[in-house]
Amino acid sequence: MGVASKFIPGLRLAREFYGEEVRPLLLSEYPGLCYSAALIGWGSEILGLDSERSTDHNWGPRLQVFLPGDGVQLGGEITAMLAERLPAEFHGYRTAFAFTEDPGGGLHHRVQVVGLTAWLEHQVGFGPSHELELLDWLAIPAQRLAEITAGAVFEDGLGELERLRARLAWYPPQVWLYVLACQWQRIAQEEAFPGRCSEAGDELGSAIVAGRLARDLMRLCLLMHRRYPPYSKWLGSAFAGLAEAAAVGPSLAGAIAATGYREREKHLCDAYEATAALHNRLGLTEPLDTGVRDYYDRPYKVLDAGRFSRALLNRVTDPRIRELPLTGAVDQYIDNTDALGNVRLLRAWQGNAT
Repeated sequence: MGVASKFIPGLRLAREFYGEEVRPLLLSEYPGLCYSAALIGWGSEILGLDSERSTDHNWGPRLQVFLPGDGVQLGGEITAMLAERLPAEFHGYRTAFAFTEDPGGGLHHRVQVVGLTAWLEHQVGFGPSHELELLDWLAIPAQRLAEITAGAVFEDGLGELERLRARLAWYPPQVWLYVLACQWQRIAQEEAFPGRCSEAGDELGSAIVAGRLARDLMRLCLLMHRRYPPYSKWLGSAFAGLAEAAAVGPSLAGAIAATGYREREKHLCDAYEATAALHNRLGLTEPLDTGVRDYYDRPYKVLDAGRFSRALLNRVTDPRIRELPLTGAVDQYIDNTDALGNVRLLRAWQGNAT
């Protein structure tokens, strides 16, 4: 890597690289070319969460140039032209650098020139003109939706990319109700377990379940704020940007740090009640009691989160959604990284579920 005098956030670096280097070359060598240019997809810079630490691998000025059609032949020509004409460095960063995922290794410029349809089919399983259906929404992990709708589009000559991003900006109302109901259901299924584990002498198990509940509550808060929850590395960062983080975050941190169940329970109950209050403020259902209560005759407190799940489902009118099991979108019941990266596999699984 070249030596940059000061860290430049990846999105800014990409925008300037496109404007100062890539765009002039395209105008000069391919006048009249219709294309779109963006930096979307994988990478911490897409979510605006990159830092100087991010520059130690897979880092440098990069972007996508999307072509009409399959873009295979012309894409190869443009890729070769850029390899010859791009400068060796840009703002102190090398323009040709290695990717750890490249099987052959080697230093290459990272302007990906590809057909828009082919790129999108690899990312989400369909092209830009596809009419979105229920399966599409439930088969795309929230992380992937965040990657497609975040980042930046520098030029949209094709006129398709920004329209698709707008359509994917958030779940349709009926799908949102269902996804929220399924997230509350996850909490309902485990909220009594920290107490039961502790009662059985398993404080480690109690702490682990509390951690799972904290993660699910964080994802729930993001969903309630109409934000796609990112994967685990950035979940806390995304959650910290919410207004509710100040009310819910300290309780979640306290629950995870607690060394005994009673302290853990108090923090969890505070977090449950704050999250329940947020649900009521959304006005998606009739107001529900936000207080915790006994779990049957057992000596531990729960919210009875199933009440919120049922109330949300009662507002679902789409008969296709009402017939679905309470499993939700794929990343609400699958958390294997390799599986969540396999679009074809996810569509097959979700297709069987629906």
